[in-house]
Amino acid sequence: MDAMEIDSEKCFQRKQSTYKSLDETFEIKEKYGGQQYSHIYFARLHMMRTIIYSLVPNWKPHIPVCKILGMEKGKECIIVGTLYKHMKLKPCILDEYSKERSVTPLVKPHNFIHSDDYLILEDESGRVHLGGSVLSPSIYVSGVVFALHGKETDAGDFLVLDFLEAGLPPQIEKPLKSREDKYVVLLSGLNIGSSSSNPLLFQLLVDHITGHLGDEKEQEIAAQIVHVVIAGNSVEIPRGLLNGQNLTAKDQSKLSEPIKELDIFLTQIAAGLPVDIMPGPNDPANFCLPQQPLNRFLFPGSSVYNTFRSCPNPHCFELDDIRFLGTSGQNIDDLEKYSEAPDKIDFVERTLKWRHLAPTAPNTLGCYPFTDRDPFLIESCPHVYFVGNQATYDSRLLKGSEGQAVRLICIPKFSETGIAVVLNMRNLECHALSFDTQFM
Repeated sequence: MDAMEIDSEKCFQRKQSTYKSLDETFEIKEKYGGQQYSHIYFARLHMMRTIIYSLVPNWKPHIPVCKILGMEKGKECIIVGTLYKHMKLKPCILDEYSKERSVTPLVKPHNFIHSDDYLILEDESGRVHLGGSVLSPSIYVSGVVFALHGKETDAGDFLVLDFLEAGLPPQIEKPLKSREDKYVVLLSGLNIGSSSSNPLLFQLLVDHITGHLGDEKEQEIAAQIVHVVIAGNSVEIPRGLLNGQNLTAKDQSKLSEPIKELDIFLTQIAAGLPVDIMPGPNDPANFCLPQQPLNRFLFPGSSVYNTFRSCPNPHCFELDDIRFLGTSGQNIDDLEKYSEAPDKIDFVERTLKWRHLAPTAPNTLGCYPFTDRDPFLIESCPHVYFVGNQATYDSRLLKGSEGQAVRLICIPKFSETGIAVVLNMRNLECHALSFDTQFM
């Protein structure tokens, strides 16, 4: 290569952004032993009721608010409580027992909705069966806190005439300084070690992010990528080996190989720009939400960089005062089992409007038995709300009544789709970045 060629090559400086972690609420500091799960429901009802009580005067100021046991027959009132959905097909531990004892296997449905499902509202004073056609049981799940306007019928039911959701929480103002293009890459479902994973595909992505792939124009765009987030299910460990027996050296190698491979990829990214990694349901982390950060000792190569961050699931942070909130997908996948929506992104939108990341926890989604708080309440509206490990890519800009604007993103499984999501922090626009190694 002569001097002229060297002079003609441009050197791009990678853009920087300020990072602030907001994960403290998802950190498990105290040990949980034999506590009951009722405490988390009490905390949720207390916090959400305070919010909803503040909204009621603007909604229906002339209708009295009362507790469930304080209702008078035939008189219209507003009650605030936690929804419980009685489901005919909801899995039961006794079914698991009968499956073991029975010769005929029980079919496990993908979705547990049935036409006979019905809704109940409960507070500290009591519970009441909900009637009328205003609330559709197929849309709602146990654990959501609502205000209901209606009246008690002769049969003892509460006839629902109208309802009030908490709606989108208040949002910090989007900073005006974000006038230049800065990109965040969102990934999930790498599943390194699985049969569907293609190492070449991931290497192409890493080379693109780090600026080692493409022409001058592509390298200029790559230099504008300021952050990478990996939202769960990064490795797939062969669980058949974990049967309580002592592992042979060969089996130990099989267990550690996917994590070693992941560390090599992460090291390449962390050498060039900041990367956050969140645990998912298949990763070597605790099962219950909030999942705690993956142990840094799993990543001897990448963890030496201060650009590498092992984060919890859910994960909340700010980049240049743009607030991000995301999960590895368990909360949305569980909603899909116990309710219906036209698209997966509708479930994502619902959780924001209900101001709760995981309303089905602890009823059908595993979580810690918190005694004094509910960490899944969404107290401040994010600018970007992402959910990992979905079947397809989807995105929507959601606008609130008080000027809130949130970019909702469903991140697809990279191992199955070869798709990463790129978000522009300047205008919250995003697009799919697709990689393919198939040759014609």
